[in-house]
Amino acid sequence: MGLGLSALTRLAGSKVIERAGLRKPVQNLVSAGTRNGFRVAGAAGRTFKSAQRLGKPARLAPAEDTGLFDLTPSEDQQLIVETVTEFAAEQLRPAAADADAKLQAPEGLLSRAAELGITLVGIPEELGGVGTERSVVTNALVAEALAHGDLGLAVAVLAPSAVSTALVSYGDEQQQADYLPAFVGENVPAAALALAERTALFDPFKPATKARRTPKGYQLDGVKSLVPRAADAELFIVSADLEGRGPALFLVESSNSGVTIESEPAMGLRGAATGKLHLEKVALPAGALLGGGKAEVFTEVVRLSRLGWAALAAGTAKAVLDYVVPYVNERKAFGEPVSHRQAVAFSVADIAIELEGLRLVALRAAARAEQGKPYAREVALARKLATDKGMQIGSAGVQLLGGHGFVKEHPVERWYRDLRAVGVMEGAVLL
Repeated sequence: MGLGLSALTRLAGSKVIERAGLRKPVQNLVSAGTRNGFRVAGAAGRTFKSAQRLGKPARLAPAEDTGLFDLTPSEDQQLIVETVTEFAAEQLRPAAADADAKLQAPEGLLSRAAELGITLVGIPEELGGVGTERSVVTNALVAEALAHGDLGLAVAVLAPSAVSTALVSYGDEQQQADYLPAFVGENVPAAALALAERTALFDPFKPATKARRTPKGYQLDGVKSLVPRAADAELFIVSADLEGRGPALFLVESSNSGVTIESEPAMGLRGAATGKLHLEKVALPAGALLGGGKAEVFTEVVRLSRLGWAALAAGTAKAVLDYVVPYVNERKAFGEPVSHRQAVAFSVADIAIELEGLRLVALRAAARAEQGKPYAREVALARKLATDKGMQIGSAGVQLLGGHGFVKEHPVERWYRDLRAVGVMEGAVLL
């Protein structure tokens, strides 16, 4: 968008335009572009095609129910978390400020993230992945570890796995054969789960995007908001109201006619390069409907997405805690560390207490989902805690740094902006 505006600005000032009598129209175009952003065609997507024939969909089995609520990570989980934590500290954290300023992840960072094999964990072995059973807890731990580095970049990294996870859980054999092979190769496609819309008090179960049946399949019309890596994404899973009967999920390739992208920078999550997905008379085949349009499938997608945001909030909240503790211990006022002041010490303690509660509730919900147990109540609690306490922790972090909390020299102001997103985001990630 920046290059487009720059070129049009130079064009508006040229003498050729003035002689042709086109200065006013071009100036209007520049003004509109500055105000609303430019819409461009979707990313030049690859051609998705079946690499193998499947007799039936491949699913991950539910995890074993041990009868105990034990949050101790297994050896495999511990190894995964340590690897992802190291990656987040060495790759995401140093790149976060630049990504926030430039509204995009640094070149090569997301390909390095793909090398971690995050998408492979949720894909069955028979489809080229390494998954043997449903791994919602593992996914929550990975999201938490990534968000400790940076929440915006964590969303950018996890966006493709949201699509692959949905395909594994709800896709039919043809959809899995067409799309999942791309997610286990070396060049994992950018992809996004697009549920959110730019509507006050948005309800994901009442999308304004419409889908209607046609003789050849479906037609979609609407606009999706805050879609991560929208300009680069080659595949979207989009929610739409199916002929007034309720929300359903559709597979939309960026190459479909009628798909355009518009940049949509937000207050937070700027490293995720969020954008608007415009759908104008997008024609889809009958096989684009995911999960048979079942209401319970859509409900589970919303719940697992909200659980993902709770895990991300826990990771960023932990980053705030880990940053403010040494700061208040080292920062001196009136001849002693500010942590000696009771109000400061209590504020830090409150962060730790609320963080622990959020983490426990989110992991309990993940454990129940993983074992195939009812988990709606636990997700609702995790969502509420992540929304309220996450924002509270971000605000407290800024306050504890005083004037330093307000400047970009310290990352706490960015974490505060990112944590504000947890209460308004829908989709984008999926555990």
